[in-house]
Amino acid sequence: MQDKMMDAFNTQTRQLFEPMRKVNSLMLNNMEKMTQYQLEAMKRYSHMGTERMRSASEIEDAESLKEFGAKQAEMLNELSQQMQEDARAMSEMSVEFKSEMEKLFSEAGKQMSEQASAAAKGQSQSTAKASSQSSRSGGANSTKS
Repeated sequence: MQDKMMDAFNTQTRQLFEPMRKVNSLMLNNMEKMTQYQLEAMKRYSHMGTERMRSASEIEDAESLKEFGAKQAEMLNELSQQMQEDARAMSEMSVEFKSEMEKLFSEAGKQMSEQASAAAKGQSQSTAKASSQSSRSGGANSTKS
């Protein structure tokens, strides 16, 4: 009897914490993915900046200054495109995360609803059984009088 109660308690506890565990896992995975992407983006941007600084240090005359200016404009255009791609990728990751969270909460809500109706059904059955037993014992007491 006590083992059954402990097993039931353990099962209920697992069911209670399972949605929170899934949310935490999803949030951690999303944070890890976004952090990794941002680190890679930072690496790209710092590499671009370092290359520009190298090019600037190699300026020796008016012609090389002119070339540097032309390449600077190209680099700014490339940087702008890269930033747009990065923003788009981050936005897609956010939309995917939002979708996964909505799915998770929907599943958790459905599971809680099922558990509540199962508990209500179990409670109504035990109430009916208890009232049936009390009416039987009450009837036995009234016949003894």
